[in-house]
Amino acid sequence: MRLQFAPYTLKFKTPAGTSRGVLTEKITAYLRIFDENDPSIYGIGEAAIFPGLSPEADDRYFYKMVELVTNVKLGIPTDLSRFPSIQVGFEQALLDFSNGGKGIYFPSSFTSGENSIEINGLIWMSDFDRMMLQVEDKLKQGFRCIKIKIGAIEWNKEIKLIQFIRSHFSRKEIEIRVDANGAFSMDDVIPKLKALADLDVHSIEQPIRQGSPELMKFLCEITPLPIALDEELIGKFTMEEKERLLSEVHPQYIVLKPSLAGGFSGCTEWIGLAEKYGIGWWVTSALESNIGLNAIAQWVATLPTSLPQGLGTGGLFTNNFQSPISLQGDRLYYKPALGFDKSQIDGLDWRD
Repeated sequence: MRLQFAPYTLKFKTPAGTSRGVLTEKITAYLRIFDENDPSIYGIGEAAIFPGLSPEADDRYFYKMVELVTNVKLGIPTDLSRFPSIQVGFEQALLDFSNGGKGIYFPSSFTSGENSIEINGLIWMSDFDRMMLQVEDKLKQGFRCIKIKIGAIEWNKEIKLIQFIRSHFSRKEIEIRVDANGAFSMDDVIPKLKALADLDVHSIEQPIRQGSPELMKFLCEITPLPIALDEELIGKFTMEEKERLLSEVHPQYIVLKPSLAGGFSGCTEWIGLAEKYGIGWWVTSALESNIGLNAIAQWVATLPTSLPQGLGTGGLFTNNFQSPISLQGDRLYYKPALGFDKSQIDGLDWRD
């Protein structure tokens, strides 16, 4: 077997605002695995690194990629437990190859075009007027769950935005989630949680920065608003570390990003532990291109989900890839007739 990788820079159509700054581009890399006897049939995966969040977002990333490529050629295993983005990309490539190299990772009624996945509409941080336009657009598209990234503009304007939604739609009509990306401090977090709860917000992701489990545990115990751990899951590599976090902090929800939380295998462990402790969960993408998003959506379609998922980022980039994934209203569909454009993939800067 042979493995190759190709670095790639995704370009945002419009700047994407987060509490960590504004993104105009994002690096990623693709992996393809094939039998040297027939290189035309290959499995493709995406190792979507996220600078500032991925535990391997430094020089180790490409060194590990080269090590993996070499080890596949030699037929020896590679420890990817601390490289979740590479792990999930490699998992994807292997799954695709084992299913014939046709972009099918998890065959199901979703990939046959029979079922769909409900997702939330994502509102990026910006100035108030632009965020309001995003909200109005998502509501017109028919989304029943809106996720708003907060923490970058004035708090009173963010509350005004949520009040606008609630003045037109009840909680039964529109579910509102917010994602603070750790923007709140312990000095202001409790009154802000109360204000959000008063507006019938469903939940808040990562209200304070990760790395303070004792404070997070305290918040989860007294919060008037359900808390979802997101960044707090990053860097927990073993079952013991994962179980310790969930059993001690006991959040109301966890948010799973396969590229950050241990790939499909690691996220499956998180789900098992969450169900053990009565913790809800949903899956979100981590700004993958359509290649990674396709694989994650197929995986999600095999899970016993009951909540809207966070898989709507496929339309963010100017240089994305043709994809069988299609968004109609607030639902993702797989269109078997579309498939991938192999010429786009073949034209990447493949290295081995």
